[in-house]
Order: sequence, then C-alpha cells, then structure tokens
Amino acid sequence: MKKTIAFVVFEGFQLVDMAAVAVFELANDCPGGPFYDLMLLSEHGGPVRSSSGVKVDSIAFDAHVYDTVMVTGSMSPVVSSPRFIDFLRQSCAASRRTASICTGAFLLAEAELLNGRRVTTHWAQARELQHLYPKTRVEEDRIFINDGNIWTSAGMTACIDLSLALVEQDLGTANARLIARMMVVYHRRSGGQSQFSALLEMEAKSDRIQSALSYAKRNLAKELSVDELADAAHLSRRQFSRAFRNETGKSPAKAVEALRVEAARAMLEDSSHSIDVVARETGFSDTERMRRAFLRTVGQPPQAVKRASRLGKM
Repeated sequence: MKKTIAFVVFEGFQLVDMAAVAVFELANDCPGGPFYDLMLLSEHGGPVRSSSGVKVDSIAFDAHVYDTVMVTGSMSPVVSSPRFIDFLRQSCAASRRTASICTGAFLLAEAELLNGRRVTTHWAQARELQHLYPKTRVEEDRIFINDGNIWTSAGMTACIDLSLALVEQDLGTANARLIARMMVVYHRRSGGQSQFSALLEMEAKSDRIQSALSYAKRNLAKELSVDELADAAHLSRRQFSRAFRNETGKSPAKAVEALRVEAARAMLEDSSHSIDVVARETGFSDTERMRRAFLRTVGQPPQAVKRASRLGKM
C-alpha cells in the first residue's frame, strides 16, 4: 500500500523546498515501487504563490489521514491562521511522521508540536525560534533532527537530506543511496553534520588562494606544509602566507586544521570507522592531536561527536 506524503504550502513558501518532492518521486522508481502518493496541500486550495513568484497547484486541507506531513518554510517565519494551526495539530496527531523544512518549524512550534523536542531550523532563524518558543530545544548547527515521530531540518538544500533520511527509514540505505546518486548529491549528510562549510566560510578572494584551499581539501592525509600549499598557489612562501591571512583571516595551519576537523566530523558521523582510522585518513598525526583540534573547533571531543551521531540515528 502506497504511503501518502503531504507537503503543506502557503503564500511565500520557498520553491527550493520542492526539491524534497523530487526525492520521493525518484523513490517511486526504485524496485518494487511506486511507494508514495505525493500531494500539495494549502489552507484554501488552488494556486499558491512561492517567494519567487512561481505558483503551484494545491488542494485544500481536509480530514484525510496522511502517512507523512511535511511543512515547507519561507524566507522568514509566517503568520498563520487558527485554521492552519488546527489542521497541523489534527493531521500531525493522526500521521505516522511529521516534518518541517527550514522555518516550517515555527508553524509546528505554534501548533505546540515541538514542546520538549530537539529541533532545528535555518541557522539564521534558530535563535528566534528558541526565543519565541522556549519549550523547544533548538540545536542551531544541525542539518536535520529526528525526535520521536517529529523531524525538523535546516533550510535550503537540507530538505534533500531530510527526505533522503525519510526514504532510508522506509526503503533502506541502498535505495536512499541510489536516489542520492540520481540527484547528483552526496548520500545524505548526517543529521548531526554542521550547516556550515569550513571551505565556504574562508571565502578566498583570489584564484591562487582558492587553489591552495582546494588542494588542501583533496590532500588532507598529507602533511600539507606551508611550502606545499604555496607551491599549489604558485607563490613564494612569504607571499602566500601574507595573502592567505589577508583573504581568509586565518593562518594556513589554522585553515588546514578547520578542513581536517570538518572532514573528520563527517567521517565520524557517516561511517563506522574507528577514531584511529579517522585521525589517520584526515591527516592528524594521532588521536590526541585530533582531540585537541575538535575541542578548539567543535567544543567537544571526537568520541562525543560519534556518540551523538549514533543516538541521532536511533
């Protein structure tokens, strides 16, 4: 029997959230499918305009029981009507799973569905969510979180990671990996992974410094001395060190450490590799050096990151 996935939209929703629909569409092509019926719901039905101006067709809220209700988000939290909130309370109480994308978490919180729950949302709105709804437990630096039958995700492309996780729960890891490949994305980022990228945050302004950063990310298992990075940038050691700090705000050593921590964190969350193996493959000379780097960057040791990831998958 096919499962009904209901996407809740409203005036000003973000069109990028519809990428989540594509995940379930592709899931229907997996062996044994189709597995899902997909629906777009809105308070009044009919065309609904997204924040980009593109309209989508929808059907009006009804008393139907849905397997999964997914509430889309917007550029900023929306003001909802009592009828909208009542629908969320009733439909989510009857559904197997309830999920929010980006600021859709504000709507679930308004419906009192997130009280006492661990949740996330777009990093730019996380503190506001916690302030407005103090009964929630907001973890702002997460891709998605599953707490009971409630799933919440960060914004933008995190809707793909969330949807892949839901499909993985239904159809298994192999099918989720196949769908990820079809969508040309990394097999979903773990829920505990940071919303931020060390490489993006450094934002090199010149091609030469960007080349050095890209070289470092591809070769984290190497020693990556300043001389080696300078060669990759086709600059002298002195020119490179000065230009690197001016463009990124970090020394080459600190930048490499940030890239190593990011790679190590992803390995700890997405694999069964031991701490020793992760340290070796990401260029830390030993586990103690990696532990100190994690404490400086993440605020907790690698063992805690790995343990939290396991708990998040239960």
